[in-house]
Amino acid sequence: MKPPMSLAAQVKQHLLEVGSPLTSACVTAAIRAVGGGAADSDTLVQRVTHALRTELVGSAEINAFLDDVCVTDVLINGDGNAWVDRGSGLQRNALRCSHGDTELRGMVQRLAVACGQRLDEAKPWVDARLPDGTRMHALIAPIATDGVNLSLRTFRQRMFTLDELVASGCLQPQAAQLLRAILDAKLTFLVTGGTNTGKTTFLASLLGELPGSERLVVVEDSQELRCYHPHVVSLQARVRNADGAGSISLRDLVRQALRMRPDRIIVGECRGAEVVELLCALNTGHDGCAGTLHANSTADVPARLEALGALGGLDRSALHSQLAASVQCVLHMRRRGPRRVLEEIALLRRDDHGEVTAAAAWALDERPTVGRDALYNLLADRAVT
Repeated sequence: MKPPMSLAAQVKQHLLEVGSPLTSACVTAAIRAVGGGAADSDTLVQRVTHALRTELVGSAEINAFLDDVCVTDVLINGDGNAWVDRGSGLQRNALRCSHGDTELRGMVQRLAVACGQRLDEAKPWVDARLPDGTRMHALIAPIATDGVNLSLRTFRQRMFTLDELVASGCLQPQAAQLLRAILDAKLTFLVTGGTNTGKTTFLASLLGELPGSERLVVVEDSQELRCYHPHVVSLQARVRNADGAGSISLRDLVRQALRMRPDRIIVGECRGAEVVELLCALNTGHDGCAGTLHANSTADVPARLEALGALGGLDRSALHSQLAASVQCVLHMRRRGPRRVLEEIALLRRDDHGEVTAAAAWALDERPTVGRDALYNLLADRAVT
């Protein structure tokens, strides 16, 4: 049973007027605002949300995937096959997508327009976030030679506490104690790992452990970080519009964050020259800051930051000096089957040559941890056991 289109239309108009995303919470508020009746009814909220998303996406098959709470990624290849990740790796869907290339291209172009971007032969790719939070990446000809390629990564509101991560086996109890000590000591840390290893979710869990008296300013390329904390200010970068104007970079936002009286600055992910502003920010007395970074291992983190720092004009020597003075720990995530686990906690320290290296302080596989005593001493210096 579909909800009355008049109600869905009113909710859509309200969301557009206030600029709210297509999430359950915003739909609930919109239903109340337009006098739509029992907004507390989960069934009504789900039906309205589904109707609006179907209107936007225009595909019952794709919407069925997005409505599945277990689905994290939906990939539509140029050959028309769908691959879905429900937490245990990509699996080919039993049904072939019924969309022809022309129909699929029209759909992704509508989605791009809804995000304020263009998708045509002059700009044959788009990386955007849909109104419900789903991240969309699409490629068309001429760079996609086999047809339209569409990648959707869902956005789930569910966040986990450290205790829940321990209960699920994603985090060892000893590691959880050490993480709480790192937070209490206000050590600055980076959460690292490969794609889809749970870096953002894990960072959100850590931020949820912080005292409510602290002000967190979160800077992200696209808004993904959600945490249970009473004082969070979120800033989101903006890509240029179809006319090539209006771009706001992470570098711009990091500079703004410094003027907002933050207790901790959180950068969702460093991907480019903004690492220069981040390291400068971390050296201005803001202890306990955090961010995420793509890296294969903790040992690769200094080299990864070197590459990003070079994009911002920071030479190797200056990068290592800034890094040594600002970041103390690296928390490395890895995917093991269906689980995303914390694999290692490492301490960053300077060697005799002035370069920063990572020394393991805790490891999931119980290998030698040469940095453990040094980390414990650093915690003790900050009166944390």
